[in-house]
Amino acid sequence: MSQNPLLWIVLLTSVLLSGCVKYDVGVNFENSSRGEFVQHIKLEERLTSFSGDSVYEWLNSIERRAHKLEGKTRRISKQEVIVSIPFSGGRELQTKFNEFFHPNGTQTSESVQSEVESQLPNIDSNLLVFQNNFLFLVRNRLIYDLDLRSLALISSQGNVLANPGSILNLEFGLNTPWGARIVENSENAIIPEKNGHQLLWKLKTGELNHIEVVFWLPSPLGIGTFLIVLFVWAGLYLRYTFMPDPRVQFISQPAVTE
Repeated sequence: MSQNPLLWIVLLTSVLLSGCVKYDVGVNFENSSRGEFVQHIKLEERLTSFSGDSVYEWLNSIERRAHKLEGKTRRISKQEVIVSIPFSGGRELQTKFNEFFHPNGTQTSESVQSEVESQLPNIDSNLLVFQNNFLFLVRNRLIYDLDLRSLALISSQGNVLANPGSILNLEFGLNTPWGARIVENSENAIIPEKNGHQLLWKLKTGELNHIEVVFWLPSPLGIGTFLIVLFVWAGLYLRYTFMPDPRVQFISQPAVTE
């Protein structure tokens, strides 16, 4: 993967860079066919000394990228923006999430100064969502892998930060209507904090991070289909149980004589 500073910053999914960048991302499910992932990015003044005007171009690129994915942005200030991108199911979440954090192309409008590129490490990010329908419910399995080993050492204008974990607070959040069950089948799995139906993972800088959960969501399609069938059945039942058969009425009518 190319060393693009926009990618490096953006691929810090659900990230909070204390002291430099405040980057919060939450994936919110309403049901199996509706949700959004929301990002709140706020830059601190000290970051401008690190990369200058490129960070503002980064915010601009985030807005452009969100609009391409039918998202909305709200610019609080020159240094702060809120982005929300809707999705209509697990497959679309996977597509939009990975496309947003892995922008395609190397257009001039999406690039910044080349001297910054050499200072930023590569970060691999990948989100997978599997869904299985069970009439009224949908079983979801979300897997997220984030490789932060390249952040073991970060160089900033020749100054090496040997312990980036002391200044980087990286977090990933998931909100579902009924909560989620954590799957711990990897040595890189992280145990999240629970707050109601929200799970919050604190990512480990300089390590591989694996997140895997299973959760259930109501299926509007299944519920809607059941209600339609129930409504039709109730109509037929009432028609032929409490009302006379129209064929009987027609036969019983006397013949018309002239």
